[in-house]
Amino acid sequence: MKGRKLRHRLTALLLAFAMIFTAVAVQPNCDAFAATKVKTPVATHGRLSVKGADLVDAKGKKFQLRGISTHGINWDVGYPYVNKAAFKTLRDDWGVNAVRLAMYTSEYNGYCAGGSKAALRNQIYKGVKYATDLGMYVIIDWHILNDGNPMTQVAEARRFFATMAKKYKKQKNIIYEICNEPNGCDWKTVKRYASQVIKVIRKYDKKAIIVVGTPTWSQLGSDGTHNEVADNPIKGYKNIMYSLHFYANEWSHNQYLPAKLAYARKKGIAVIVTEFGMSAASGDGGISKAYTGKWLTRLNKANVSYFCWSLSNKNESCSLLSSKTKKTSRWKTTELSAAGRYIRAKYRARKKALGSRA
Repeated sequence: MKGRKLRHRLTALLLAFAMIFTAVAVQPNCDAFAATKVKTPVATHGRLSVKGADLVDAKGKKFQLRGISTHGINWDVGYPYVNKAAFKTLRDDWGVNAVRLAMYTSEYNGYCAGGSKAALRNQIYKGVKYATDLGMYVIIDWHILNDGNPMTQVAEARRFFATMAKKYKKQKNIIYEICNEPNGCDWKTVKRYASQVIKVIRKYDKKAIIVVGTPTWSQLGSDGTHNEVADNPIKGYKNIMYSLHFYANEWSHNQYLPAKLAYARKKGIAVIVTEFGMSAASGDGGISKAYTGKWLTRLNKANVSYFCWSLSNKNESCSLLSSKTKKTSRWKTTELSAAGRYIRAKYRARKKALGSRA
């Protein structure tokens, strides 16, 4: 009996020592795991601002957004990809640090064309939450296209951005894009619209970056050679940027827009490419790796941010996913389109090149 008790005591002591040893042994692994947690873009760079022609981070250092735009979140080829796993895939596998939530105002049950305003706002809220949880920057895009003149929807825009600015005024990662691609109107008209919407946003959110769309389809002016945006920018507000959109397989975009970008920057105007594609402006047809490469090299050298169109499996050449792909995240390279494989490789290479500055 005494021997049995002794054996029980020895066993208990051995178990106790084993538990202590395991706890000590596991602790360094826990610390190692904590140390390898992802350092997110927003945690690293904080609130962004505009300094002259450049985007800078909270430390005043030049910073570049490498973003992906959703397709319209009111479209069946757009909203499925507004999910946290998709954004995490873009961040961790593609080297993306920002997403753009494109909400059409006119087309396909858009916000101002019969769509459910509450449902679309909720899609924005979800997208912003996912991006915020992942420490990514996020553009809320009032996606004017066929409605052309932004003054057509100015009352709705003021209400929408008042709601957004009230909700997100304390966040550091929000960017407001107040008119995607004005067309069929001049810069004077766009400025009149912008002054109203900027005033509403600034009533609640004093610091967030606001992106103003430009004529024609955000090409910094009314045609290939006019520079009225750079020559007559909006005054009286800080942290204003101007959008430039290009499609790499569009002759006129390659012919005229590089000079307009250079002119704007020379004039001290902050430009951001909130949308580009590898195809023609239609979004379809062939893609141009050669001209896309030239554009990305140009933008990287100038520290100009860019967002690629679009995160979708729509059957068109600018989509980043294959039309056969059903998954909404964690894509293999074989599940990407030709454009998607090219953009992923370029974004990953850019992040690697920047290192700690990414």
